[in-house]
Amino acid sequence: MPELRGHHLICLHFFDGEGYSETFTVNLRNILQKTGHSPVEICSGPDEVCAKCPYLKDTTCNYSINAERDIREMDSRALEMLNLSPGERVGWEGIRKSVPHIFSEWYESYCKECEWITACRKNTLFQGLLSDKKSDITEGE
Repeated sequence: MPELRGHHLICLHFFDGEGYSETFTVNLRNILQKTGHSPVEICSGPDEVCAKCPYLKDTTCNYSINAERDIREMDSRALEMLNLSPGERVGWEGIRKSVPHIFSEWYESYCKECEWITACRKNTLFQGLLSDKKSDITEGE
């Protein structure tokens, strides 16, 4: 059963084959393959994605000075938006169905400033949700 932290429950839906290294991207593909066969267990710290990240040292993200704090805040917000908690086991398809409902807020809060935005923009789900978001903005004017 894949074990994933909060923000990965959202961001993995936009994975389109890019990552830090071949080892990292193979790991992501393997995780996503497992999500189709079993529930996902939600964890509150480093998960199976982090396990192959070159910036994880012990149980701390060292991507930048405040990375650990920022990631934990993002995880907390993701779980709040998805109405989930650490320790829960949930189906991947259920999470996938929730993503469009929270995308606009997630995008504004996290995607716009994320270094992975160019990779996510290649993903068809991301493109569709971004297009829907832009349509909503245009209709509201």
